[in-house]
Amino acid sequence: MNMKTVSFSVLAALIAAASAQAMAAPVEIKVWRHDTNEKEIAASKAAVERFNKSQNDYKVVMEMIPEGAYTETINAAALAGKLPCALDMDQPVVPNFAWAGNLVELNSLLPAAQLEQLNNVGKGTYKGQVFSVGQYDVSLSLFSRKSVLEKHGIRVATIDKPYTLEEFNQILETLKKSGEFRYPFDINTSWSGEWYSYGFGPFLQSFGGDQINRENYVESDGVLNGEKAMAFGNWMQSLVKNKYIDRKPTDDKGFLQGKVAIHYNGSWAVGDMTTAYGDDLAIMPVPDFGAGPVIGGGSWHWGISKACPDKAGAAKWLSFLLQPEEIAAMSNATSLIPNTAAAAALTENYKTGGKWRLFYEFSEKYAKMRPETPAYPVITSSFEKAMNDILDGGDVQDSLDKAVDAIERNIADNNGYGFKK
Repeated sequence: MNMKTVSFSVLAALIAAASAQAMAAPVEIKVWRHDTNEKEIAASKAAVERFNKSQNDYKVVMEMIPEGAYTETINAAALAGKLPCALDMDQPVVPNFAWAGNLVELNSLLPAAQLEQLNNVGKGTYKGQVFSVGQYDVSLSLFSRKSVLEKHGIRVATIDKPYTLEEFNQILETLKKSGEFRYPFDINTSWSGEWYSYGFGPFLQSFGGDQINRENYVESDGVLNGEKAMAFGNWMQSLVKNKYIDRKPTDDKGFLQGKVAIHYNGSWAVGDMTTAYGDDLAIMPVPDFGAGPVIGGGSWHWGISKACPDKAGAAKWLSFLLQPEEIAAMSNATSLIPNTAAAAALTENYKTGGKWRLFYEFSEKYAKMRPETPAYPVITSSFEKAMNDILDGGDVQDSLDKAVDAIERNIADNNGYGFKK
């Protein structure tokens, strides 16, 4: 036997195998995301291109689904067993989706260091396990004009010294009595749906109540209809009774038009406000109603479906998105708040000294997730109904009691959604 011939044969076989591997197409990772504004979509598409160019093992193929039909689309796909490998989801729906068996937990798939560096609003959990991760968030704030506050002897609230309940009530009374504002305060009661839990749930928490007992996630009695929740409900109703807010405003432009003195709104609105008022714009923390300032947390997150045939590839995509440079790129393109300190430092707006650094600090310090339970859909719908009844002058205790009954009935019907007392 000619050993040289054997060597050449082995070498040829190795070269052929290597060539075949090199020529093999990368594994396709199918991804869905909601179709939103142009800047965000462009930033997502750019991230896909960077990921695909960064390695040869996987190729992300992204499909856009209309936002209005997005949740229904992913629910239908889940029932049909046709979910993509990775998908983005509005964070509050994540626990329900995880409970239904549609998602895989990420603790074992993503590097622990990446999960650790995320602010709490960047991790969606169910029963202590992480099922989703998010690059960005938004922040609720009080917006006013420095000139208006100064004129009426009102201090600008700071992160170290937010308004107290007593102080804020006095501010609203002062502004109302000035005669300059028919309704001095705007809390967006023209909005509906998720705004009620996202916007008003934090007020409830700041009073010391909550939508559900987060020690066990099976009880609402005592937290949504207890003494502190009653104080919250009575205060919300007083805003209408005292004509501090317009119960049925025609739109949410009162502050921009100079008709409203203080607007409770999100960081997403700061662009228009800056255009309108420039350096006169005052960006302030939400009030401390007794249990500390609270704002809603949790925006659109990424998760991996159980149907994914290559979960390691999907995890590589999510891990790529969580790099500080990628989070910063999304933030710079969209003005959304980055969910890590390292990413914030790479942005113009949210780095230390950046013009919107306050929003990052509000999110980091005050944000609390909406209840991370599969019962959330019934919690938020029941809470919205109760709030509408209260704002319309209904009995506060009765309205909250009805919400508690609806929530606890749903949880009982679903055997606690995996939670126990």
